[in-house]
Amino acid sequence: MSTKAGADRFVRFGIGAAAAVAAAWFPGAALAQLRVANWNVTNYSSGRVTDFQTAIYGVVPVPLPLAGRSLSPDIILGEEFVSAAGVGNFLSLLNTAPGSPGDWAAAPFIDGPDSDSAFFYRTSKIAYIGTTIISQVTGSTSLPPRNTYRYDMTLKGYAVVPGTRLACYATHMKAGSSPDDQARRLLEANKIRDNAAGFDTNGAGTALPGGVAFLLGGDFNIQSSGQAAYQRLVGSETNNAGRLFDPIVTPGSWNNNGTYSFVHTQDPSTTGTGGMDDRHDQILLCSALIDGDGFDYFGNPAAPYSTTTWNDPNHSYRCWGNDGTSFDTPLRTFGNTMVGPAIAQALINTANAGGTSGGHLPVVLELRVPPVVATSGSAVDFGVVRVGQAASADLGVSNAGDTARWTAPGIAPLTYSLSAPPGFTAPGGTFTALAGAGPNTHTLGMSTLAPGPLSGTLILSDNDPASPVVSVNLAGLVLCGADFNADTTVDDFDYFDFLNAFFAPDLSADVNGDTSVDDFDYFDFLNAFFAPCP
Repeated sequence: MSTKAGADRFVRFGIGAAAAVAAAWFPGAALAQLRVANWNVTNYSSGRVTDFQTAIYGVVPVPLPLAGRSLSPDIILGEEFVSAAGVGNFLSLLNTAPGSPGDWAAAPFIDGPDSDSAFFYRTSKIAYIGTTIISQVTGSTSLPPRNTYRYDMTLKGYAVVPGTRLACYATHMKAGSSPDDQARRLLEANKIRDNAAGFDTNGAGTALPGGVAFLLGGDFNIQSSGQAAYQRLVGSETNNAGRLFDPIVTPGSWNNNGTYSFVHTQDPSTTGTGGMDDRHDQILLCSALIDGDGFDYFGNPAAPYSTTTWNDPNHSYRCWGNDGTSFDTPLRTFGNTMVGPAIAQALINTANAGGTSGGHLPVVLELRVPPVVATSGSAVDFGVVRVGQAASADLGVSNAGDTARWTAPGIAPLTYSLSAPPGFTAPGGTFTALAGAGPNTHTLGMSTLAPGPLSGTLILSDNDPASPVVSVNLAGLVLCGADFNADTTVDDFDYFDFLNAFFAPDLSADVNGDTSVDDFDYFDFLNAFFAPCP
């Protein structure tokens, strides 16, 4: 998996990609890719069951652009869970919601000094590995108020290697805009970036292993991208291994600024003090998830999010329910062009917890899962050919991603190249194979300039993280033209064996390959018999 940063990571988002992102949201078929949501659920212990179920699995009505679709995430990073019972209650509403696949599970709850984060995942798509506390606090007013967690998982249907793992950091940073509040948020940001860069931030063994993709979801409580905590997360440094990126490239002073109305997440509730006017809730991605290759963001991370429409075709990232018409007011319900009135009202109700103001909308994005390389065999046999004859054989290469689990659009294209050993040839260049499509067929060649056995190993280099290099054994035997019995020696036995076949007659004596056995074959054989073999 590539981890390059800078402009090069965007070059593979080519023509037609925007249409592919739109297709990820719009078709009536089941969602294909890994959908990740982050949601501050507002001091949750129980209740609001129907509202959460409608917000998550309610279907957008006709004739809206997302008609027939729902939030339907595969992962939920949640904030403001007050107890293990609260996590259990939320898990129950996920599994019992109309339209739910019923395959949700939750990471064990860790009771920190305040409300805590939680991790919910679909077991048909995700295998949970474990939870790491990367920043642990004791309640001191000079430290962050809450623990910061990293939830490690791997993708179902894949070999467990670093490139098929995902680390999900979850944070609920200190609220407020005072210098003290900002300083405490910076402490949290330092822990996240350092841990992602491979440093042990809370005791032995807490560092993120190398080669593992990561993201950060949370309620950042940050009012502007210029604040030190945000810059620590996304800024370029000498060591960029732990750097995060905003996939919708929307920096700025978000607080109470109508320019950013399409990405505001707080406060949708009718009891809020200011309405929708903050981008507190975000999902940030590591460079490996925005490099245009393999396990990757479903969208164009070089394009800033639209300031004129929520329906940006360059991005799968959405602030669910926010159609951009609710700046400094509660979330619009009647006429809501993203989700319609019923889902919009349910979102308001989820944020309005017993009259508490300051609720949140969820943010969501989609990731393509990695490709899986497959070949038509581990060996290619060219058989027996004569000196000077053309020798070729075919190799099939395909993307064998699990289309039953993920479906084809959610599996990244397989890209690969072929390198042939001496004595053999293979097509040059880079090739692409889509999941669910038939194999690409490549014609390989073998040299027949001299007699003797040939063998070697063809190397297929690809972007399957589990099998970045595939070896295919090549073999064949080249014989002199008069070596009729294929014992690698030209002698009288070859002559008499040819005569027997010639007078039979047997098509094996068709030396010149014109599909008939005649005098021309006899004289061609004699010429080869008395001529020296290379």
